[in-house]
Amino acid sequence: MTQTQRSSLVGGLLLIGLGALLLIYQLSPSMRELLALEFSWPLLVVGVGVFLLFLGLVVGAPGMAVPACIVGGIGGLLYWQNATGNWESWAYAWTLIPGFVGAGVILAGLLGGRLLKGVRDGLGLVFISLVGFAVFGSLLGGFDVLGPYWPVLLILAGVAILIRPLFRSL
Repeated sequence: MTQTQRSSLVGGLLLIGLGALLLIYQLSPSMRELLALEFSWPLLVVGVGVFLLFLGLVVGAPGMAVPACIVGGIGGLLYWQNATGNWESWAYAWTLIPGFVGAGVILAGLLGGRLLKGVRDGLGLVFISLVGFAVFGSLLGGFDVLGPYWPVLLILAGVAILIRPLFRSL
């Protein structure tokens, strides 16, 4: 069986299984009470991320870890916002998405046997994401961890961008 045929087979079986579970959920009131999805709808988004990761593992595509981390991370953000009611945090929480990509790159490197490259490439994205989160969060009033000194993060990010090529040549 070729890789394409295996991917199609696994994807089709997973969709049939998911559809069957959701149909049972729709038709059985006791199942609704058991799962109580009305109160935790963002967990569906997290579940899609887990599904993508599982699909990538089954078909042998470690690169699927990147979209899985993006979808799962956004689901986690939505879960937190839904639980706290702090929907206005999206004004700066979007800056975490490159960090989700970085986590996916690290995970893909781990699953694909190229951990060192994955960590090197992924940590840069996580760093940029965290700096953006701190800068936008401070600028837009989401939190005040650094006080008036948050522009120092921009300076540090600029220094990191300038010296990063020096370490690649080693």
